[in-house]
Amino acid sequence: MLHNAAKDMEIDESLYSRQLYVLGHEAMRRMAQSNVLIAGMRGLGVEIAKNIVLGGVKAVTIQDTGKAQWGDLSSQFFLREEDLGKYRVDVVQPRLAELNRYVPISIYKKELQEEFVSDFNVVVLTNSSIEEQRKIADFCHTKDICVIIADTKGLFGQIFCDFGKSFTVYDDNGEQPLSYMVANIEQSELGVVTCLDDQRQEFQDGDYVTFTEVHGMTELNECEPRKIKCLGPYTFSIGDTSKFSSYSRGGIVKQVKTARKIEFKSFSESLKSPEFVISDFAKFDRPAQLHAGFQALHKFVQSNQALPGPRNEKDAEKVLNLAKEIDSENGAADIIKDLAMQATGDLCPMQSVIGSIAAQEVMKACSGKFMPIVQWFYFDAVECIPADTVLTEKDCKPKKCRYDGQIAVFGEKFQEILGNQKYFLVGAGAIGCEMLKNWAMIGLACGSNGQAWVTDMDIIERSNLNRQFLFRPENVGKTKSATAANACSQMNPKFNIYPQENRVGPETENIYTDDFFENLDGVTNALDNVDARIYIDRRCVYYRKPLLESGTLGTKGNVQVVIPWVTESYSSSHDPPEKSIPICTLKNFPNAIEHTLQWARDQFEGIFKQAPESAEQYLKDSKFVERTLKLPGVQPAETLETVKKLLVDERPAKFDDCIMWARKLFEENYTNQIKQLLFNFPEDYTTSSNTPFWSGPKRCPHPIFFDASNSEHLDYVVAAANLRAEMYGMTERADRSYIQKYAEKIKLVEFVPRSGIKIATTDSEAASANDDGCVDEETLQRLLSQIPNCQQLDGLQIKAIEFEKDDDTNFHMDFIVACSNLRATNYNIPTADRHKSKLIAGKIIPAIATTTSLIVGLVNLELYKIVSGQKKVERFKNGFINIALPFFSFSEPMKAAVHKYANEYWTLWDRFDIKGDAKLKDLISFFQKKHGFEVTMICYDVATLFSNFMDNTKKERRLEMKISEIIVEVTKKEIPDHIKSIVLEVCCDDQNGKDVEIPYVKYSLR
Repeated sequence: MLHNAAKDMEIDESLYSRQLYVLGHEAMRRMAQSNVLIAGMRGLGVEIAKNIVLGGVKAVTIQDTGKAQWGDLSSQFFLREEDLGKYRVDVVQPRLAELNRYVPISIYKKELQEEFVSDFNVVVLTNSSIEEQRKIADFCHTKDICVIIADTKGLFGQIFCDFGKSFTVYDDNGEQPLSYMVANIEQSELGVVTCLDDQRQEFQDGDYVTFTEVHGMTELNECEPRKIKCLGPYTFSIGDTSKFSSYSRGGIVKQVKTARKIEFKSFSESLKSPEFVISDFAKFDRPAQLHAGFQALHKFVQSNQALPGPRNEKDAEKVLNLAKEIDSENGAADIIKDLAMQATGDLCPMQSVIGSIAAQEVMKACSGKFMPIVQWFYFDAVECIPADTVLTEKDCKPKKCRYDGQIAVFGEKFQEILGNQKYFLVGAGAIGCEMLKNWAMIGLACGSNGQAWVTDMDIIERSNLNRQFLFRPENVGKTKSATAANACSQMNPKFNIYPQENRVGPETENIYTDDFFENLDGVTNALDNVDARIYIDRRCVYYRKPLLESGTLGTKGNVQVVIPWVTESYSSSHDPPEKSIPICTLKNFPNAIEHTLQWARDQFEGIFKQAPESAEQYLKDSKFVERTLKLPGVQPAETLETVKKLLVDERPAKFDDCIMWARKLFEENYTNQIKQLLFNFPEDYTTSSNTPFWSGPKRCPHPIFFDASNSEHLDYVVAAANLRAEMYGMTERADRSYIQKYAEKIKLVEFVPRSGIKIATTDSEAASANDDGCVDEETLQRLLSQIPNCQQLDGLQIKAIEFEKDDDTNFHMDFIVACSNLRATNYNIPTADRHKSKLIAGKIIPAIATTTSLIVGLVNLELYKIVSGQKKVERFKNGFINIALPFFSFSEPMKAAVHKYANEYWTLWDRFDIKGDAKLKDLISFFQKKHGFEVTMICYDVATLFSNFMDNTKKERRLEMKISEIIVEVTKKEIPDHIKSIVLEVCCDDQNGKDVEIPYVKYSLR
């Protein structure tokens, strides 16, 4: 393995950006030095190859001696029906090569020999015999060539890893090193460190740490990593510090990642004494059972020259007996007969699961990043077949069609049901692409009555190509949904897929109408934001449709199944809110690069977006001033002052004016404000309790003085000046030398701090300052008189700039990086490079193709269960995975919470269905007569249609009106024709006058 990769190797960050945030530059460079051999180009092999090519290794060789057959088409997405009879490698090679121009693809059509595999860093075997596995794997073990063996049989999968006698893992989890601010360090044998109590420390026993910025006990600064023992939520021990100087104050403790060595057994040795990674803790005994079962299958093939027949009871019994001979205890399990009966099965979702995990193991072998599987991994999804289903050989026999591999597992009737499904996919990004591939392969919506819809508003960007594998470089700029649908139609021409470019939300309910949703069999989300997920979830609850929800974050992923009447919905539980940064920390007391980057984003939004938006509205909207004057507090004056600056005081006439403005902004932010802060709170300032003001999370800053020869100073001025020019529609000038020379000549009046300037030191003080004060009418009128009217400014153009992180030519990230790093320098905070700055400021979600493919495979295994009509909650699996560790956790979905009114029990799936546009009094009477409830209030959306506290005249009049008439009267809007029913929220009291919680009302208008 080549772990001494060249440090200066260039990586195409525009292509690999999201993956780089998962793996890092060093791991990517090591991958780019690795030659990988993948043997077997059926569905599993091509899934592994696809992920490895997207990942960016040095070169891939694909080996296969076979020709395409009908059974391949169930999961081999790079084979078409017209490819039947052709060598698989010949067909696959050019299609794989399209995925990544940096990875050359070679083919090999001979049987594998030791001499041939010795040229590779990693060897992957799929669909191989146990004889070949033993020969190749044991040879590779002697040569320290990493080996991954992967196989699937129907709903069962297997992975084996051997990375040699001494494999180095450089980072076992990929998490960012933890760091905390120090409150105290004991001078003792234990050396107890106490962290500030604003955040619980999350170190673990055995972690290594080092220190910086410690005052007093300076021996710890940049010390060799010290092993720790956790003592409490804020304390840990670092060992003997009794001979060190006394601790005074300050300090940052940071986790140090340490490399570790792992010794792997050879294949032959591990086969006899296996170690397992558990895939499902509810099936703790399953790995040992399947270990015997897969060996028994190999023995069966050796004797019969073929796999057991689908649902062949005699063959299955033979396999079971062979398993018992191998392992008398674990080989006797009934699950082995299931394995035998499905052995000819070839399922795309299973290839996605096993193939993506195996591909990640290849990346681990190439890079030393993340913990490998040691050494066996078994996975099954037998719950996909209903417990009461009885399948026969006749049901599962091959039909010489593309779904033969799936029919072998589920039978022909299920395939027909699958083909006639009507499904809606929301999103065509990374998850969406993998989802459509799986749907095309399994035949979802490929029947005569089947239909699938996919919608996505986005267009394809270059950074998408690394993980959204249906897109090619020539597709950049085209719509995602249409491109993805077209690609999958080529995989399976019978796929009835209809692409759309609509946002799914309240504004498109005239497109995604009652009729549309009621016609569906289910919905699948492939979204990246919570609000859209919640909206879709509520639609599915309302229409009582199954929802498959999933998401990824780097090497982590999750799957949630929502089943009507059975489970809770996506919205039933919420993640904790994202921790926000206190205002005063951002404004005056940053202590981490995250704070300065957020401040930089706020600067960008305030200066280049919000301020010009106000000016643009003044120029174009005649009601802008009227609305502004109605704002509370000092907001009217602040808004008008901003407009005045942009349109009058600071309006540039030429580009040089933009340079001058940028230079002044530098002076204000990094020199003057810091001088004022230090004037108010000098470095030796103490609080009322006589403790240093600049201690704990408060870092004492120092002003920066502009130096045109300093590249970071100049970066700031260049970016700010060009963005300013863009705001005013001026020709941008990015000539650094000109800007440098001009900026050098600028002489500004030296700032002198003033007394009486208040600076908030807590959020409550900051909030109080914002709430205080108002502006008199005279001041507002004076400001208005100083701004020319729109006619006088005719021809002036000013535009707001939307932040776009992925365009390296637009100066957006140039400004953010310089703006943040200069402020970090003010406060002696370690700066961040452009890569890290983009991650944090751009709120980028790290992503890698392997996680996406794995999660989508798990989603489609749950889809099988939904389509087969399963309803028992224990058959479904919500999942959480982290393939870096590797860790797999599956659990039953949470049941829907049960509520009660009177003697009736209900869940979120229940409601009152009332048909016909009746009068209000009839609706009230329904609850009074049928349930004994007194209706106290009826609401539609945010409008109150009825309440007890209405005056009697209005109440009596509305009681005689139809519900639809009241809605029109209250909302002043007609109900659109496409809306067949509405939701009413009804508040009731029982006979004792107590409030009763009841389900909502679905009120049918037509």
